[in-house]
Formats: sequence, C-alpha cells, structure tokens
Amino acid sequence: MLGLSRIARDLCPRLRKYGPWYDINVYSGLPSRQECQHTRGLLLSGNNNHISSEAGRDTGARGCISNPDAVVLNSWDSSYTMEKSKERTEVVLLATGSFNPVTVMHLRLFELARDYLHSTGNYKVVKGIISPVSDGYKKKGLVEGQHRLSMAQLAAQTSDWIKVDAWECLKKDWTETVAVLRHHQQHQLLGKNDEGNMEKKSGSRKGNKRKRDSNCQDIPDSICAESKAVPQVKLLCGADMLESLGTPNLWKPEHIVEIVSSFGLVCITRMGSDARKFIYESDILWKYRNNIHLVEEWITNDISSTKVRRALRRGMSVRYLLPDPVLDYIKNHDLYSEESEEKNSGLILEPLMRNTKKPQ
Repeated sequence: MLGLSRIARDLCPRLRKYGPWYDINVYSGLPSRQECQHTRGLLLSGNNNHISSEAGRDTGARGCISNPDAVVLNSWDSSYTMEKSKERTEVVLLATGSFNPVTVMHLRLFELARDYLHSTGNYKVVKGIISPVSDGYKKKGLVEGQHRLSMAQLAAQTSDWIKVDAWECLKKDWTETVAVLRHHQQHQLLGKNDEGNMEKKSGSRKGNKRKRDSNCQDIPDSICAESKAVPQVKLLCGADMLESLGTPNLWKPEHIVEIVSSFGLVCITRMGSDARKFIYESDILWKYRNNIHLVEEWITNDISSTKVRRALRRGMSVRYLLPDPVLDYIKNHDLYSEESEEKNSGLILEPLMRNTKKPQ
C-alpha cells in the first residue's frame, strides 16, 4: 500500500502541497472508527491550504459540491456499494385477480412495487407477471377469460418487464392462489436448471470457449449451476386483497401461512385502508410481518375495475383510465353491459363454496 501511495503522490502534484501524505489513507478494507473520523471530512481544495480541525473539515466538505476544484477521497465506499449490489435477491412479482378489465392502476402496482423493493437495496425485480383468474372463479360480472386475457396482453405491450401468463386463466376450474405461486416458483427453478444445462452443453463442445463466473472457477459445472440463486416469487396485491385474507372461508388458514412465510407479500396501500392495523390484528400476518412489504402510494389513484365497468354500463368515458388498446378492444367486442354484469349472478364464489363444504 505504501508503494501505491508514493505512486499516487508522484502522479498528483496538486496533493503534495496539502501536508504530509499520511493524511490521505488508502484502505484495503473498511476503516476503523478512528480512521473514519479522521478522513470523514477530508477535503483537498485549491482554496484551502490546510484543514486544521474537524469543524474545518466539515465546513470544507459542505462546500465540496459548489467547488469544482475540490477532491473528496472515499476510496472504499464505491467498491463496498458494488459488492452490496451483487448481493441483492432477484424477485418476480406475481399479480393474480380478475383483471375485469385491466386498468392503468394494475400496471402502476408493478411500478410502485419495483421502485420500493429496489429502494431497500436488498432486492432486484427481474420480472412482473399478470395472471388473470379463470372463469371457474364464478365472480359476478366476470366476462370470459379469453377476453380478460387478451386485454391484459394488450396492456402489457407498453412494458418491457411485465408479462401476461395464461396458465391460470385457461383452466376450467379455479386455481387457488397458493398453487399459482407454487407453479411460478417451480417455473423459475426449472428455468435456472435449463440455463445451467445449456451452459454445460455449450461448454462441452470442442473449441467452444465460454466465460465462467469467477466464483465458479474451481467448482464442477453441475454444482455451479445449482448454486445460482433462483428468483423469489412474491405476491403483488392491493390493500383490498390483503384485507380479504380476513374474510371467513375465502382463504384457507394454511394457505395464508404458506403465502406470507414461503413467498411473501408486496402490498400497495390505498386511501381509506389501514394495512398496518390489519396486520397487527391478525396473528398469522403479525407473525410473518417481516415478509410483508407495505408500499405507500403518494400519488393517490382510486381507479378500480368495478368503477370502470359501472361507467361503461352508463355510457360514460373511461379514456385514460385504461390503456388505449384495451379500450378499443372493449368497444370492438361490446363488453361490459348491463347483461354482462349479471353473469354468475346468484352463484356462490368458488373459494367460498370449496372452503365451506362440510367434511363427509
């Protein structure tokens, strides 16, 4: 390190006039508390020949932004930040629901959740998935799944990271949310395994050179492929879905436990709801509260599919509440009339039907 210091001193004649070189520390690791206090305000400036006190260093540091000649030494911070960025957990955000129809607010949920998770410094969102529910859900006013799927696909065309998955929607029977989460988590696992197998095949070809992760240089390919972290699938929802967890017989308690413990929730709050209080009043949610991420929506938006359908039935404009291609699709297929709103009227919601069946 002393040799590097001498080289830097020789190459930077501006620095030599500001006192002994030992005032400038080059760290191979994190600094001690004493060293950190010594260098925290260290500033080398053409207008300050010597900084004699901690107060002087702090004053100089505050002026650093406005002084183009100033040089702040923070040699270990950038490498530490880069190392932390590599440790972030990859996340796939999964949103389930009717999407009847999909609105701009549904897309906003993904953007808000991604911004929040990235801001924690612990996560990196790699994908968003919209999974419309099947017709077997039997919700009142639910139009055919093929229409809802097509509208969701049109809406997702405006995003480069949100995709639509048809696996759940095209099933005849309703699929429980926890099973949808399991399906997509398994898909992520299989995807990683396929990626590892492809790398192994391409690397075994004669004369085909491939780059390998520096962490895997001395590890067999089979182990190295398995060691790559699989993205975590987290359930993305609004406050209304979170609060529905307290509706009797709508969710199985064991499914709620699995969702919040094994996958996790990212919930976008809304006006008129108190998600924190709801979590506090639920023993299950409180137990796994550290795996529930509450995201504040500061630009309030009260758009809902229910309100959009009501406006459409009454012949009112819903432009700018839906992506334009979705609005065009609704008009072309004459969706959401008084007749369509009565669909499934009188039927019991499928999860309520299943969960209230008496054991034989």
